[in-house]
Order: sequence, then C-alpha cells, then structure tokens
Amino acid sequence: MVCAAFISIVVALGALWQALQGGLFVDHALASASHHLQSVSAGAVGDVFLY
Repeated sequence: MVCAAFISIVVALGALWQALQGGLFVDHALASASHHLQSVSAGAVGDVFLY
C-alpha cells in the first residue's frame, strides 16, 4: 500500500515537472491575461494593466 502511494506520488510529480518544462502553465497564464486585457479600456487604466 505504501509502495503504491509512493509510486503514484513520483508519477504525479513527474507529470507536473513535464508540464512546467513544456510551458503549459505559462501558456495558460498568457491566454488568460490576453482575454482579460482585451476588455480593458484605453487610457490610464489600460496603461496600468499593460505595464
């Protein structure tokens, strides 16, 4: 039981490491930010968000 739990933790950490190395989380963050910034109006507020 302990061995199976340990192996599943190692596999999950390996999958997380591969996702981090592949830039998956960065891609999601950039996609979310671009959708958010499309709704920001021009002017000082837009400059703050784009800085």
